[in-house]
Amino acid sequence: MTDYGPLTLHVPEPAVRPGGTPDFSNVRIPKAGAVPRPEIDVDPETIRDLAFSIIRVLNRAGEAVGPWAGLLSDEELVEGMRNMMTLRTFDARMLIAQRQGKTSFYMQHLGEEAISCAFRKALLPGDMNFPTYRQAGLLIAGGYSMVDMMCQVYSNSRDPLKGRQLPVMYSSKEHGFFTISGNLATQYVQAVGWAMASAIRNDTKIAAAWIGDGSTAESDFHAALVFASTYKAPVILNIVNNQWAISTFQGIARGGAGTFAARGLGFGIPSLRVDGNDYLAVYAVAKWAAERARRNLGPTLVEYVTYRVGAHSTSDDPSAYRPKTESDAWPLGDPIIRLKNHLILRGAWSEERHKQAEAEILDTVIAAQKEAESYGTLHAGAKPSAREMFDGVYAEMPPHLRRQRQQAGV
Repeated sequence: MTDYGPLTLHVPEPAVRPGGTPDFSNVRIPKAGAVPRPEIDVDPETIRDLAFSIIRVLNRAGEAVGPWAGLLSDEELVEGMRNMMTLRTFDARMLIAQRQGKTSFYMQHLGEEAISCAFRKALLPGDMNFPTYRQAGLLIAGGYSMVDMMCQVYSNSRDPLKGRQLPVMYSSKEHGFFTISGNLATQYVQAVGWAMASAIRNDTKIAAAWIGDGSTAESDFHAALVFASTYKAPVILNIVNNQWAISTFQGIARGGAGTFAARGLGFGIPSLRVDGNDYLAVYAVAKWAAERARRNLGPTLVEYVTYRVGAHSTSDDPSAYRPKTESDAWPLGDPIIRLKNHLILRGAWSEERHKQAEAEILDTVIAAQKEAESYGTLHAGAKPSAREMFDGVYAEMPPHLRRQRQQAGV
């Protein structure tokens, strides 16, 4: 008999720990404009390499180059930058509010603003997003009320969800934002199911699924890909790879796959990676994927390569598991600064206009916050009625819930 040594397991390790020197040498970044733009009806088998590259439009000089460029006007880009600035300012104010005890919990989008803000502009009215808790830019860019968003964060008397969801877990059918599940990955199968239902009804609306790199390790992610690929559902399958789950680097969830996008290849799904800090590239890829869905060409899987600059949430301390200076070393830069530099280069923006916009947006966000706080916060002011917790569970309230409401005296 052959003698074998003891079996072992491989446990992936991050490139650097707290106190070390940040290292992103494993992130291979092609030149802006170098990745080709396939035809909408391309055979997925012929673009397998796009699952291992990164689509970029903005180069280091701030120029928009390559086949994915030229889809947005200066006015649209200025609007996109203002949306990103608004989301960043909104985040900063709500983070302070959480530290002041006005809400129990908050999650920032710092460094990831381009993804949701640009993606929203590629959709049409009636399309439905099934997001995680870091896609509030879909609402900001879609014109949803910041006062309503803040009231939901505060769980006050004007909370649209009547205190029945955690803070930041918004919901608005009118704005194509399905209610968020705190147990991530469930929304992936929901999005595919919604898209299949839209096709069964012969409707024209498509769905977008959202997931983070960590949650791709959930079984729901893989089940969604099975159904999406089998039935060619009109859905865009988004993976936001911000390098970190709550305290675990992305290598744990990625496993032996070279990229997260590569996981779509085994299902025959066209899979692309895009620079998630490049507003123009995100929009171009989202538009391409949406067009495929609308033409009944099936799903597209998109991995957005970005970086979570802030903590996972207000309950997280990232200094315990990554170097404090790691965000400074991230090679794809800041999405707002990159778009600002591009617009200045084009003569459509200036440093003075940028400072003015920052002041205007801050005033707008503070005004919305004052109005929202006038309706109450977590520990002060009016709250949703306890009676309302029984509403909206069933189309017609069953007898046992009526009895419970009577027993509660509400």
